[in-house]
Amino acid sequence: MYADFGLFIDGAWVKSGQQSDVISPVTETPLGRVYTAAATDTARAIDAADKARAALLDMGGFGRADALHKAADAMANRAEEAAQMISRETGKPLAQSRREWVLVVDQFRWYAEEARRIYGRIIASRVPNGRFEVTKDPVGIAAAFTAWNFPASLPARKLAPALAAGCPVILRPSSQTPGVAMIMIDCLRAGGWPDGAINLVVGATADTYAPIMKDPRVRKVSLTGSTRVGQEMLRDAAETVKKVSMELGGNAPLIIYDDADLATALDMAVPTKFANAGQVCVTPDRFFVHESLHDAFITEFTKRADALRLGDGLDKKSEMGPLINARRLAEITAIVEEAVQDGATLHCGGVRDSGHNSGYFYRPTVLSNVTDQMRVFSEENFGPIAAITSFRDEDEVLARANASPMGLSAYAFSRDPARAKRTVAALHAGMVGINSFALAASEAPFGGTNFSGLGREGGSEGIEDYLDTKLAQIVF
Repeated sequence: MYADFGLFIDGAWVKSGQQSDVISPVTETPLGRVYTAAATDTARAIDAADKARAALLDMGGFGRADALHKAADAMANRAEEAAQMISRETGKPLAQSRREWVLVVDQFRWYAEEARRIYGRIIASRVPNGRFEVTKDPVGIAAAFTAWNFPASLPARKLAPALAAGCPVILRPSSQTPGVAMIMIDCLRAGGWPDGAINLVVGATADTYAPIMKDPRVRKVSLTGSTRVGQEMLRDAAETVKKVSMELGGNAPLIIYDDADLATALDMAVPTKFANAGQVCVTPDRFFVHESLHDAFITEFTKRADALRLGDGLDKKSEMGPLINARRLAEITAIVEEAVQDGATLHCGGVRDSGHNSGYFYRPTVLSNVTDQMRVFSEENFGPIAAITSFRDEDEVLARANASPMGLSAYAFSRDPARAKRTVAALHAGMVGINSFALAASEAPFGGTNFSGLGREGGSEGIEDYLDTKLAQIVF
């Protein structure tokens, strides 16, 4: 399934001498083998990107817009192929994979239009017969590092704005899910980009990440990954003063106030929590339910969670797929066992799914009587675990919700507009959903605060991280 691809360097697919297996999280067996980069391959990609800078600039915003639209057309035509690849590599249900690819196409269409709207401005000067001109230039070569949990939408959020801005790109997708990134690159070729404008390398950190971070020609790096990796990248970027943006971990609170529409909250919270087996940075981890609704919420939430059908994402009956690998399965198992030992009540799940002889399937899990200090509550669990506690008043719950170093997303359900407004203002997060979990959209800025990252992807803000501001004083 990877035979038509490889590394993509200087406008061509490259078959390197090294290969590695891509393991299915459903069968625990190889899906196929992909070519992996040596450090010399990554160096060639950087050289190719450097040569492409002038040609990308010569295309102009309107030329780059046309190229992005052509690429989006190609992506729309290969939607089912891409969705199948996502589900094979991640195990997530096909319906979720199809929605992810729709978002990908939308990202490229949005930034095609943003490429036409890179504006400058004129400022009156105090110098006689003078004026200030403010223009925006591409920052230079951009490197994109993406995680495995959304192997299509995460690269799209970086590739689309970078190319719109005129930056050559080197994409390094996760080695666990490289296939859909390869399809995306193949679709981008339809845009007629200059050789070297788009590059893809897959492989070990020493052979891909390290050469990129050391090379001063790479002026921008973007990461979707863990907070620990983000901290390392910030230190490494300092050596050559690269521009950095990153979307890191989350530990999102969900507040169910006493005036919430309980049925609506349940209808939305269950599928959101267990989408992609809970392996979503913005998914709610910490459930704060008002004491008047606490027992009813747990009863119904548990009933719905326990009824979810687990299986291969390519099976249309599947509602939740597996965890990505054995390490994640072991970590989730340990987190739940530790919580129960510390006094949490297990309502459902807490075990590997007995209906599968292979695959990293873990039952949807609901815990109550958790304390704010338990690891299942205080850290991002990144799995199918709903940890639920109760609260009594608004001030209390907002203080507890903010008692985390993370600040990616937060959610609340209430029918009181004034309370909703207070909650948005009080929560320390880059994104807040009130009676909604729908935060990811091409037209809206996506990102967090504090230990959850810096910079934004999406919206008109998303292209700014790929542009430098230039000021000229002009006197005639």
